[in-house]
Amino acid sequence: MKRIKVNNSEKDLLKIQPEVIKTLENNGLVVYPSDTVYGFLASAKSTEAVLKLINVKRRPFGKPISVFLPSFESINDYVYTNTKQLKLLKQLLPGPFTIVLDSKHQVSHYLESEKGSLGIRLPDYKPVVNLALGFGSAITATSANISGKGPHYTIDSFIKTLSQKRLDQIDLIVDVGKLPFNKPSTVLDLTEDSIKVLRKGDVLLEEVGRFKSESPKQTRKIAEFLYKNYFAKVKSSSVFVFLEGDLGAGKTEFTKGVGKAVGVSEVVSPSFVGFYEYQLSNPDKFHNLIHFDLYNINDRSELDYFNIESFAKGRNLVIIEWGQKIKGLIDKLKQSATVFYIQIIYENKNTRLIKLNQ
Repeated sequence: MKRIKVNNSEKDLLKIQPEVIKTLENNGLVVYPSDTVYGFLASAKSTEAVLKLINVKRRPFGKPISVFLPSFESINDYVYTNTKQLKLLKQLLPGPFTIVLDSKHQVSHYLESEKGSLGIRLPDYKPVVNLALGFGSAITATSANISGKGPHYTIDSFIKTLSQKRLDQIDLIVDVGKLPFNKPSTVLDLTEDSIKVLRKGDVLLEEVGRFKSESPKQTRKIAEFLYKNYFAKVKSSSVFVFLEGDLGAGKTEFTKGVGKAVGVSEVVSPSFVGFYEYQLSNPDKFHNLIHFDLYNINDRSELDYFNIESFAKGRNLVIIEWGQKIKGLIDKLKQSATVFYIQIIYENKNTRLIKLNQ
């Protein structure tokens, strides 16, 4: 077993990528960081490598293992998709989802379910994406742990769970220190007409455009996901996000999630001043984040004072809490900006339904 310690950065992981790829090409087993937890990587097409993984993980035979794919374009090389499924995949990937579809049997059969389905992943984590592209083929995407036990966020905690015999079967461990505490990916089965959630992660999807949050942290995670997969994909205009929801539904938590995605470390609620403006460090996407809170605004003259329409010029990301107060502005803004409308519905003390409309 060889252990390499590097920083958890795209640049540093890229430097050791040739060694990781060589190990995979030689049917080796690698422990590597992901967007969620440390995972076991092996060539998905090598039965020898997959059996080694199953043995170390003590995974029961017949229990499927998902795979990282090299690119979105490679999806149809490994699984069957129809027009409806492909449309949903374009909205979800890259992201913290494992998608189960009918396999084309291009990987070791030990990775597939008894029904012949295969779980695929395209993470929002550049080191894994670069690695899969460099390897040029599917790589296993399963957590580095003993089957049935919890995932690991540090290599030291992982090593403590294995005997020396099993450690010796691991060819390479890439240690980037402690990973952020994220849940494993949400697993969605799309083999039937309706979406079936097989495992809950930080981003819970009920159906297209409908997400469920069970905590403030999940609300922030959903906001980050929507930013990366929807808002940031708008290339040539300002983006306005109208947030509608009752008091305490989680509108500010949602805005904090967007703030984190664009590099704003602390979003402060502007309830008493109307709005705050944050200059962003990545002007290639958006120049500024503007956060409005209209809760205390009831007079039309106050709204006129803010001149919200002026932020449609240039390249701004505008989040408006209590957006229902100015619904009449949406059609006007659509003439020069891209508008998203999000409802955050209070279901009970812990659960919120987040609905996206565009």
